[in-house]
Amino acid sequence: MPSSLNAYLLSAVMLCALLLCAPGAPVEDAPTNSPAGDHSGEEEEERPSDQLSASPFWALILDATKQHKEEFENEFKNDGLKYIYLEGYKFTSLPACCPHYNFSKEACLHRMFHGLLIYTVLLKYVEKEYPGNSICKEFRNYSGLLINLIKGKMRKREQVTALTSSQEGQLLRDLDNSASFHRKMTAHSILRQLHYFLLEGKRMISRKETRQSQAMRTVIPITFNQMLKR
Repeated sequence: MPSSLNAYLLSAVMLCALLLCAPGAPVEDAPTNSPAGDHSGEEEEERPSDQLSASPFWALILDATKQHKEEFENEFKNDGLKYIYLEGYKFTSLPACCPHYNFSKEACLHRMFHGLLIYTVLLKYVEKEYPGNSICKEFRNYSGLLINLIKGKMRKREQVTALTSSQEGQLLRDLDNSASFHRKMTAHSILRQLHYFLLEGKRMISRKETRQSQAMRTVIPITFNQMLKR
């Protein structure tokens, strides 16, 4: 009986080895050919607590930005302005959100990193118009930490750079306007778009991380007990 059991175990080991070496079998750390802009290099599964979307810094900033709608409508209550009015105050320097389709996690990380650097500058304009603004304060407290986390998740972090002083100056000059009402609307538009930029960015990264985790769990290893039962 012992020799028979050893023979079964030996057969199981040999079969496992053959399966792993078979063409098309998934092999840990094996390189894969991925289309441009896809998820190459994103195959390592992360614990939920290590995922970027689980960082508390998102919530800390979003908790502040989601109050903006009420603040805006209270300020302009007598003028009858609704939040939707700010749709007409979009401008080219506002960073675009990550697209929902055909956009890799890496590309989204780069866009979020660059976009947050731009908002860091644009909020200086907001603070000039609204000194002591609570949203600017919360962003200033936590944005640097979030930006560093985003950069830490990149595979090609050497490709991202900080804005130059010239670029920062140009961003602010582009917003110059002598009309007080226009300046206020511009400041509020920045705060509104910041909220949606963060909200959509967190949502897209969370979706990418969920799909990544699910993909890592699709290959279920065959145990020795399962082999012996065959």
